[in-house]
Amino acid sequence: MSLKDIGVKPILFPQPTYMIGSYDDDDSVDVMMMAWGGVCARDMVALNIGARHKTSENIRKRGAFTLAVPGTDTLAESDYFGIASANDVADKFAKTGLHAEKSAHVDAPVITEYPLTFECEVVEIQDQPYGQRILGKVVNIVADESVLTADSKVDAEKLGAFAFDGDQNGYYAIGSRVGTAWGNGKKYMQ
Repeated sequence: MSLKDIGVKPILFPQPTYMIGSYDDDDSVDVMMMAWGGVCARDMVALNIGARHKTSENIRKRGAFTLAVPGTDTLAESDYFGIASANDVADKFAKTGLHAEKSAHVDAPVITEYPLTFECEVVEIQDQPYGQRILGKVVNIVADESVLTADSKVDAEKLGAFAFDGDQNGYYAIGSRVGTAWGNGKKYMQ
């Protein structure tokens, strides 16, 4: 192995992709792709998104959002939600042909084509000099039965999730299981 300095870049590879769902003032669905954020405690998520986004405004007003894990079968629609701004495209969700239901637990939409969705209430919005961070408490998780094991656990292989490479602007499918957490390294515990 030969290590080379590549400088400082705002990348972590791979970055999971998430879809933030919220409602606009007129109750229309807004969805935004996010790669900077994720789980930050057992029942908490963090969104690191700019305050200028329509999604940020919606979350501030409604006090809730959903955070979904997209599958590769919705990659084009999900990418579009990262390209188009709801500040400029009023009907961006409708253009994709995806479907939404109102969450039974929070004031935000659940996109039915996404196989895993966290329903969240806003706990805190931190406006920092380096950006905005929204902390949400997960009040429920909904999952399509097709991605669950027999004992109702999420099967990462069935999920079909993909990661984002910010250095080369690529998406990469998350594939097969390669090990067991808190298991493979036990041989070094002697």
